[in-house]
Amino acid sequence: MVFLGLEDTVKLVKGIGGKCSGYVVDLASREDIYRVAKKVEEEVGKVNLLINNAGVVSGRYLLDTPDHLIQRTFDVNILAHFWTVKAFLPSMIENNDGHIVTIASMAGHVGVAKLVDYCSSKAAACGFDEALRLELETQGIKGVRTSLICPYFIRSTGMFEEVNSRFVPQLNSNDVADRVVLAIRTDEPFALIPGYFRVLLPFKWLVPWPCISDLIRGLVPDAVPVPAASHPAPVEAKVSSKPSLDVKLGAGPMTVLPPARHDRHV
Repeated sequence: MVFLGLEDTVKLVKGIGGKCSGYVVDLASREDIYRVAKKVEEEVGKVNLLINNAGVVSGRYLLDTPDHLIQRTFDVNILAHFWTVKAFLPSMIENNDGHIVTIASMAGHVGVAKLVDYCSSKAAACGFDEALRLELETQGIKGVRTSLICPYFIRSTGMFEEVNSRFVPQLNSNDVADRVVLAIRTDEPFALIPGYFRVLLPFKWLVPWPCISDLIRGLVPDAVPVPAASHPAPVEAKVSSKPSLDVKLGAGPMTVLPPARHDRHV
């Protein structure tokens, strides 16, 4: 797995004949998001594909987690979704064309020890997508779609390298990226990765809690992410860049490409 920085990603796209613009944005700052969003629309054009893909994790027991790390988790993992959507949704509605993709997590549906803040932020992301989709439908806005993507732990992202399970291997980041592209192309509203979790998830509400607790601890024996010290500040949080996706919104780089396969600005 090769990690690409902002400049490398722009160079890669241009190297294969594409057009690409890169922007740096602090997703922990509402003001910076609005500033960069305005700059993107002025310099590139209207955005009609938004992928909220940024994520940070602390990986500590709740009482051992400093308040500023909890705040950072919510700033990047969910509050940034509000600000990016508020920035780009108006033009999508105006053109009756848009797609908003929320990258959440299986941790938004299943609680995991040492991830209280992370699971809470991802559960909020799941609720955000569902409520937004219903709100758009209620308003009769048919041209703007949403997709919620909930993957298991992903390998080689710099976040959960130490998480191991006897039953479910970590996902390949390129496979997840391809699955996201498929969801966009088919206007799929909800995707669990791997897909068989869709069958297992309902059992959470059907069987006694002790069974669920044992199952979760079996699937994720110790969800200890990479040391929190590797994420010292909101703007320095680790965010992977996967070439298979058209856009990366992180607590740092934003890559914007003009219309290509999907005829969309992202």
